[in-house]
Amino acid sequence: MTDFKKLKNDIEKWSQELGFDQMGVSGIEIKDDEDRLIQWLKNNHHGSMKYMEKYGRKRARPDELINGAIRVISFRMTYHFFDKVLSERKLDNNTTAYIANYALGRDYHKIIRSKLKDLIGRISEHSNIKEKNYFVDSAPVLERALARNAGLGWIGKNTNLINKNDGSWFFIAEIITDIELEIDQPATNHCGTCRECIDVCPTSAIIAPYELDARKCISYLTIENKNSIPEEMRKPIGNRIFGCDDCQIFCPWNKFAKKPVIDDFKPRDRFEDASLKSLFEWSIEEWDEKTRGSAIRRTGYQGWLRNIAVALGNSKKERSTIDLLKSRKGQAGAMVDEHIDWALEQQLSD
Repeated sequence: MTDFKKLKNDIEKWSQELGFDQMGVSGIEIKDDEDRLIQWLKNNHHGSMKYMEKYGRKRARPDELINGAIRVISFRMTYHFFDKVLSERKLDNNTTAYIANYALGRDYHKIIRSKLKDLIGRISEHSNIKEKNYFVDSAPVLERALARNAGLGWIGKNTNLINKNDGSWFFIAEIITDIELEIDQPATNHCGTCRECIDVCPTSAIIAPYELDARKCISYLTIENKNSIPEEMRKPIGNRIFGCDDCQIFCPWNKFAKKPVIDDFKPRDRFEDASLKSLFEWSIEEWDEKTRGSAIRRTGYQGWLRNIAVALGNSKKERSTIDLLKSRKGQAGAMVDEHIDWALEQQLSD
C-alpha cells in the first residue's frame, strides 16, 4: 500500500534536487476561474490566440485532459532577472534591445520538460503515473489558478503568479495525476491597495485589477501576434523587441526575488545589451543559428524584424539608422516593410 505522505515528501525532495524552488498539490476544481476565462474570451481579450478558445471550459477541467485525474502537482522554478535599477537603465537606453528576462537564456520549455521527465520516472516507481501527464506552458489548463490553489502564490493584479517570499520571476509547470496526495492550502492575496503594475503598463493593457486585454499587451504584440502591430501601440513599445517585463520590474514583491541556480537561464551574450542595429542586420540564416534553443524563435524571423523596426523608429535619430532601415526594405515581406516605413517616418520627423 502506497504511503502517500512519504511519497509527497519524496516528490518535494526530488524536485528540489532538480532545481525547482517549490512544489504544491491541489485538487482539480477551479470553477470560478473557469467562469472568468469564459468571460475573458467573450470579451475577445485573447486577440488572435485562437488556441485559447479551442478547448474552452476544458482548460479548467484537468480530468477532461487526463482521464482519472484527481490531483495537480505544481512546481515553480526561478529564471534569471535584472533588478529594478538595471532594468530601468536598459529600458531608458533606446539604442539597445530590451528582451524579456525569461527569454535571455535557453528555452525554458526544453529545460523544465527534461526535469519533469526525470521526476516522472522517479514517481512512476511508486505509482501508475504516465509520462504524458507533465506539462510546462504546454497544456490547455489554467496553470496559474492550479498553482495558486497548490499554495505557490497568488494571482496578482497584473495576472502573474506572485509568491510572498520570491516575487514573480519564475516559471510554473505541473504534473496531472491520479495519485491521492494530500492537498495544500491555497495562497492568499497580498496585492492590497497597490496598483503599481497597472500604472506602469506602457500600453494600459491591464484594464482593471486582475484583468488583462492581451490585444494591448506588448508580450502579445511582439510574440503571439503574427500581423502588423497597431500604429497606436508602436510608440509605447519603446525598445522592447520581445516581450515586456514592466509589470514585474515595478512590482514591490520582486524586491524579495532570489537569483536562480539554473545556469541554462543565464543570458546569452548575444542578447544582453545588444544594439538594435546589430540585431536588425541579421540575415535569416544568422537569426536561425543565433536563436537556436531560444524561446525567441516563437516570434519568427519576420516578427523579429517587425519588432526591431518599431524599436528603431523609437530610437535616437541618426543618419546611420535611416540608412539601415532603407537598406532592409523589400527583403522580408510587406508586413516588415510597413513597419520600416513607419520607423523611417519617426526618424525623419522634426
